[in-house]
Order: sequence, then C-alpha cells, then structure tokens
Amino acid sequence: MEEKLLEKIDEISDQMIEGIKRIIRIDSVEDTPCEDMPFGKGVNDALEETLKLAHELGFETENVDHMVGIAKYGSGDDYIGIMGHLDVVPVGDGWKKPPFSAYEDENGRIYSRGILDNKGPILANLYALYAIKELQIQLKHPVWVLFGTNEETGFHDLEHYLKVKKPPIMGWTPDCKYPVVYAERGRGVYQIKADMNHQKEFNAFVNEYLLSSDDHANKLGLAIQDEEFGIMQLRNKKLVDEEGKLVFEFSLSYPAVITNEEILKQIQSKLSDHLKLICTSNYDPVRFEKDCFLCQTLKETYEKVTGMDGTPVTTTGGTYAKIMPNIVPFGPSFPGQKGIGHNPNEWMDRSDLIKNAKIYALSILRVANGE
Repeated sequence: MEEKLLEKIDEISDQMIEGIKRIIRIDSVEDTPCEDMPFGKGVNDALEETLKLAHELGFETENVDHMVGIAKYGSGDDYIGIMGHLDVVPVGDGWKKPPFSAYEDENGRIYSRGILDNKGPILANLYALYAIKELQIQLKHPVWVLFGTNEETGFHDLEHYLKVKKPPIMGWTPDCKYPVVYAERGRGVYQIKADMNHQKEFNAFVNEYLLSSDDHANKLGLAIQDEEFGIMQLRNKKLVDEEGKLVFEFSLSYPAVITNEEILKQIQSKLSDHLKLICTSNYDPVRFEKDCFLCQTLKETYEKVTGMDGTPVTTTGGTYAKIMPNIVPFGPSFPGQKGIGHNPNEWMDRSDLIKNAKIYALSILRVANGE
C-alpha cells in the first residue's frame, strides 16, 4: 500500500504543482480588515480559492469564520490535524521576478512569496491526502488539513479556532524544518519604557544592556543555555514610536531551563526606578518526548523517503505548535536549506515539493492508522 501511495504522488505531481501555483499567485499579505475579511481582501481571497481547490479535489470543506479553512477526509471527532498558513510576509525589494508570478526556471525552481512559507508545504499536505483519497485508503482517524490566515502577524486565527473547535489528537505544522521538531524554544517580546524627561537613564540602559550586548543577552545576565535547546538568543532590537514615551523593544528566544517570569525578574533587577519593563507577548517552550508515537512515526517516514537521519531536533523558531495542542513542527525545509523564507526570491524546488508530499502522505497513513 505504501509503495502504491508513493507512486500516486508521482502520478499527480504535475497536478499538485499547478494547484500550488494557482494559490501562490494570490497576494495574501495582511491588509486592512473589512466585513468577513478579518485580515484583508488578499488573505481572504487566498482562503476562498484554497477551499475552492479542495472542493474540486473532492474534499468536504469548512470556512471557520473567515479565519481558518478546513479540508476533511473521513468522519469522527478525534481528528489528525495538519495546520499551515496562507498569509505571507510583505514582499520587500530585490526580486528578480514578480513576487507573485509563480515563476519556474529551467531547473524546476519555483520563485514566489509564500512558496515555502507556507502555501507550498500546506498544499503538499492537501495533495498527499488527495492521493490517499484517490486510492480509497480508509483511515482509522479522520484527517483535517487546516489553512490558517494569521500566522505571520499574531496567531489570532488559531486563537479563534480553538474557541469554536476542539484541537486535533495529534498532527503537525509544515512550517519549520526537517527532521521532526520535538521542542520549540520559548519566545518573549519585551519593551523598556520611560517618560521623555528620563531620556538619559533610558539611553544609558539601552546602550549598556541591549545595544552593546552580544546575541545571547550576556549584559542582562541571561546568556543561559542547555544541551537540548542551546543558548539564549537576543533578537529584533528596535526603537518604537509612542506618543510622549521613549520605547525600546527586543525579543528573547529562550531555552526551557528558564521561565518568562525568571527572565522578567532578571531584567527588572537591572532597571532604575524611572524605567518600566513590559512583556508584550510570550509563548512558553513546547516539548514532546522524542520517543513518543508521533515523533517516532514522523522520524521513520522521513527516513524512508529521504534515506537521511531523522533523529528529532529542536528549533529556535516559532510556529502554530506554540498554541495548537498536540502538534509538532515537521518540514518543509531539508538540512542545509536556510535563509529562504521571508527573503526576496523565496523559492522551493519542484522536486522538493514532490518529496514533501511523499513524506506527508506516508505520515498521514501511519499516524491516522496508529494510536
């Protein structure tokens, strides 16, 4: 059965690539919200066109309040959930071809905003499920492919979804890297604030503890590390405009050996009385056991398709797994593929999309028929 499934992916590969190109041609950068379009027209257009595509492929579909789309296969309440997103970051400058052209060069490399992050990978999952459906393979658990619309700017789509729908019993988000990621760091965003008449103190703190710090927050006394997650990372330092206030913002990607409360306490210990510390957002670390059924199954399917070591890894990034229970990051980037998403000339190879679809097809088959 598994070999037939892999053959089916090859058989439908051209159809899959055309379906992916259809969706990546839509400019789905978040824009001004309007009625029934909470993240703007472009994002909504991508959602509606994706659900139309899923319907054409024979899936039952659902639009959850214009925030999350669902393509469903099978019946029952305890579903396997695969969640990616259709919103994309702004295109920026430096593109060799129009950023929503779905241009494919002579080597099969496709360039477009969203081809990697994250339309291509989530649609590869849709077509993986389509191959299973076309072969009339019955699964013990239903499988839902979930199309999010606000991953890049806040997770508000998933927050709403979890208010009206139950989470999956297990699953993944194809919005990170291979092999399967069993743990994500915590991620906090912090601001130092002061009144305008305390600019001298404000500047002294920012210069001493943030601008002159290394990338691991050593000046704050937070260069903490552990064997699994590595060392603390200080990122995204910037001034923020706020009327009548001095504001400096930064983020910390932190290992699981420290809590956000401990981070706040340590930073606070460096502040003078006229400086205020605010945590504007925080997502705690997420960790699965490396030998759990889900991680081991995804490890094995990755190894079968690629022939590469699938030992589970950690990540410094942040995905839907931060707030969606029971899912892990899994794909789509292969080892050595870095610095592609969010940059000009974002790309993904046709061959990698097909390889992803094969990994995901086997993973759906084994996970949905497992525990």
